[in-house]
Amino acid sequence: MENATVISGDKATVMVTNDDGIEGPGLLALVHVLVSTHRFNVLVCAPDSYSAVSHCITWLHPIAAKKVHIDGATAYAVSGSPADCASLGVSKTLFPTIPDLVISGINKGSNCGYHIVYSGTVAGAREAFFNGVPAISISYDWVGGKSNINDFTIAAEACLPIINGVLVELRNKTYPQRCFLNVDLPCNGYKLTKQGKSIIKMGWRQVTSDSEGGKMLSTMVNSIASAEIATSTTPAENLYFAREVRGAQVDEDDNDHRFLQEGYITVTPLGVISNAEIDCQTYLKEWLPTVVERPSPSAL
Repeated sequence: MENATVISGDKATVMVTNDDGIEGPGLLALVHVLVSTHRFNVLVCAPDSYSAVSHCITWLHPIAAKKVHIDGATAYAVSGSPADCASLGVSKTLFPTIPDLVISGINKGSNCGYHIVYSGTVAGAREAFFNGVPAISISYDWVGGKSNINDFTIAAEACLPIINGVLVELRNKTYPQRCFLNVDLPCNGYKLTKQGKSIIKMGWRQVTSDSEGGKMLSTMVNSIASAEIATSTTPAENLYFAREVRGAQVDEDDNDHRFLQEGYITVTPLGVISNAEIDCQTYLKEWLPTVVERPSPSAL
């Protein structure tokens, strides 16, 4: 994919979006760190709410953008999803220029393995990538009772070498154009990883009202005990069902989740197209001809 931006002048333009909302502590910490370096023109285009919405987009009605005050940045709160915000922010409709780099985060909770599919944080970066703008999604492996709000600032500072490195490569026209980066932290060295298959297994239970349950704070919850329940809301005359944790599938292969649990800052290149694993391709290459050569059931 051809890069739509060309870095010029002394400062690169970085746009920040997220999944936790424009008042999210991870976003505010990231913006503060970016502004405090005096190296970037910082734009913010982030949802006024939302969490764990994957790559949903608003199609049938307009979205509203309201200018808000964040020190050192030009910022808008948008009544849309992270993907909406990324698309609007790089369109030259809201801002007069296309950013050199889009950063989505910092999310409260990690985004590893299969949970990347659910992640609105990753979707914000992916949407920028769809539009030819280099992007990074950043998530912090929040641990209840242990992590605190200052960790977001530490995480943002730990990501500066990656952000600066990407911008240098873009300036030199040597940055690969066929992927965007997904970064998960704590702060104990950097590790290039691949997307794994870890996932929290979810089920449903019937409840008596829509007041039972709560909002999932993290897209990827590493501890079953810390996972919260997300409840659907329906009219009073209907049945009510709430999500609940039923177990976990942990991928022990050489992947993002494993190294995150070992304390590394994981850097995982992602693409838009998800290719099936090679063994599936091998099997189906032999299977498909045998299927299409059989008579259809209606002909039997």
